[in-house]
Amino acid sequence: MEKIASFNVNHLVLNPGVYVSRKDHFENVTITTFDLRMTAPNHEPVMNTAEMHTIEHLGATYLRNQPEWKDRVIYFGPMGCRTGFYLLLEGDLESKQIVPLIQELFVFIRDYEGEIPGATASDCGNYQDQNLAMAKYLANRYLENTLWNIKEENLVYA
Repeated sequence: MEKIASFNVNHLVLNPGVYVSRKDHFENVTITTFDLRMTAPNHEPVMNTAEMHTIEHLGATYLRNQPEWKDRVIYFGPMGCRTGFYLLLEGDLESKQIVPLIQELFVFIRDYEGEIPGATASDCGNYQDQNLAMAKYLANRYLENTLWNIKEENLVYA
């Protein structure tokens, strides 16, 4: 079998950032998959599932309600390796175009107070596996260390 695109990225030199992972074309529609890499793979500890689950709930809720982008959001969810998230958007897009959206998203998560959307037994299959405090910490870390002063090397795979 062919090695898939995401396994062809050198994870030994990959730093946190906002990367275009792939573009898929269906008739007249392009879907851009973004790699929102929050930790340096194989160099930093991975995120725990509870905080990733909270980021997923908050992120999906925010993105699907964001006025400018909500109709273009296909998917937001965690990477299996627990070093970041995938965001799929309709359109032939580049990383620079969505940096303001990703900054807004992680400010929302960092500043969130209250009940986690969808974190009830009737709404979620593992609703108790949540950690808002750590989700807020990780969102702030991503903002401070990567998103506020993002560089070209954090926008394009090496």
